Amino acid sequence: MSKAINAMRLKALIYKEALQIMRDPSAIIIAFVLPVVLLFLFATAVSLDIKQVPIGVVQLSNSQEANTLYSAFKGSRYFKVYSVRNRAQVETLLIDEKIDGFVVIPLDLKSRLVKQQYNGLVQVVTDGAQPNTANFVTNYTKGVLQSWLSNQGVEAMQIPIKSRVWYNPEIESKKFLVPGAIGIVMTMIGTMLTALVIAREWERGTMEALLSTPTSISEILLGKLIPYFILGMTATLMSAILAQWVFQVPFRGSWFALFCISAAFMIPALAQGLLISTLAKNQFIASMTALLSAFLPAFLLSGFLFEIDSMPVLIQWLTKILAVKYFITSIQAVFLTGDVWELFLPDIGAMLLIGIVLFAIAFKKTHKSLE
Repeated sequence: MSKAINAMRLKALIYKEALQIMRDPSAIIIAFVLPVVLLFLFATAVSLDIKQVPIGVVQLSNSQEANTLYSAFKGSRYFKVYSVRNRAQVETLLIDEKIDGFVVIPLDLKSRLVKQQYNGLVQVVTDGAQPNTANFVTNYTKGVLQSWLSNQGVEAMQIPIKSRVWYNPEIESKKFLVPGAIGIVMTMIGTMLTALVIAREWERGTMEALLSTPTSISEILLGKLIPYFILGMTATLMSAILAQWVFQVPFRGSWFALFCISAAFMIPALAQGLLISTLAKNQFIASMTALLSAFLPAFLLSGFLFEIDSMPVLIQWLTKILAVKYFITSIQAVFLTGDVWELFLPDIGAMLLIGIVLFAIAFKKTHKSLE
């Protein structure tokens, strides 16, 4: 079998694979319907923004100070306040998960202010079953209390800090979730779809038919991977347009940078799908392997939803071999920051290196299985 790549044979294989993609409803759904659904979900249904958190406020005092403090909680855009007069009632609401915590305004609030007893001025009780929300309730309560004390003429207990938020001043979660979701979409197309399609060829015996032709291994694999590379890049372009024009995510970088980053990521994604299909040669096993080795790590360990710095050190080291981690970091920067090539180039290099290693293993295993 000739090892040289024949341009005419490669062109015919690419054309054949393109026709097969167009005739495969699952490929079309994953490439063009799934991105729309995922982007819509992460832009609208999924939100990490904490607003209108339901809390109870137990106002034990009817003094003017207690009334103004209650009004401060009521007027906060972060809280949805339930007013109650006793702890038993608010504890029932907390147990029934109708509120995420409650604040107790003490009976002797006025005398504590006169005595300048500011520590423990109010009691905050939160639901530990939701630790993130519990932390938000506690911190927002401190903020409301600090602002209220300032209005009461009490000097700030901390050095005042004037803060600004760069790149995402509104701190809207959709502005980093939607670009991150593009990484999930490309993982689905590049790894899962490729693994399934090539495994299907082995199941149906059509791969053996291809191997009986004069085509080389390189031509067969390139003929299958190039159409999926184009499919993935097309889906990325469509996702970026949807993110910018439909979901109002700012795009501050260049299309050239987006193309370079996406193209670099498609290489390890396709290589991983090829390696999975080469080892599995069965659609069910290939899908489960792709789910465990590509989709779940992309969802949980890439920094898409959970910050990598907060993970155990061992897991942080594990994320360094995940190409999607570098892709999501760069694509979020393209959308929110702009062209930061000092960040992009190391990420692109890491993705290409991972892709080369995976392709080398896949080609080696493919040759062994064909001898």
